[in-house]
Amino acid sequence: MALTDELVSLSLRLEVDPGPDPSRLPLSDGQLENLAERLHRESLGRPLWVFAYGSLIWKPDFDAVEWRRAGARGWHRSFCLHMTRWRATEVQPGLMMALDQGGQCNGVAFRLAEQDRLGQIRRMIRREVGTLDDSSSVRWITVETREGPLRALVFWAGPKGERVLRRLPLATVAGILARACGHMGSCAEYLYLTVKHLEEKGIRDRNLWRLQALVADEIRRIHGLAA
Repeated sequence: MALTDELVSLSLRLEVDPGPDPSRLPLSDGQLENLAERLHRESLGRPLWVFAYGSLIWKPDFDAVEWRRAGARGWHRSFCLHMTRWRATEVQPGLMMALDQGGQCNGVAFRLAEQDRLGQIRRMIRREVGTLDDSSSVRWITVETREGPLRALVFWAGPKGERVLRRLPLATVAGILARACGHMGSCAEYLYLTVKHLEEKGIRDRNLWRLQALVADEIRRIHGLAA
């Protein structure tokens, strides 16, 4: 990888947590519970699989008892969600990754432990879904594995709304990721950890592999480092 721990460290800085976005109403406790119960019912009492393509690969918020390499046809990774919190600020906005329609995404399917299934679903919603509008990007998809197809839950698939910025040139995305940082870390760190853990599981996304090289070049340019 061109993007290294040393380069990522240059993208990190201390930022204050600005708190919730005042322009977006968070899920109420009742709305969260209704969504969790609906997804629990829709799991149909069968083994519950979650398709991870980004941070859930390296920072899962559930109890996994099994994992398989899996491919989702009709979806691809895309840094398309404009954000000003977490790994970005109002002054230096960033981009969050989601699944957008078209192509194929290779990732990891995790099977959740049976114990406290509803509680685990609640934790995932609390982490991944901020508002009622965002809940529309939580869906069930079919993923292919060597052992056969699986029905899996996925977050941030087909997001909608004014925050979605589609078809940005890769060089533009790299420039944003190389600069954005918030109280939870930098966008460059997020990209680095995702690519690193995909590689460890034998998965290479061509666009992400190209993107990490572009971000590495951009960080070097920002700090006046030789290639």
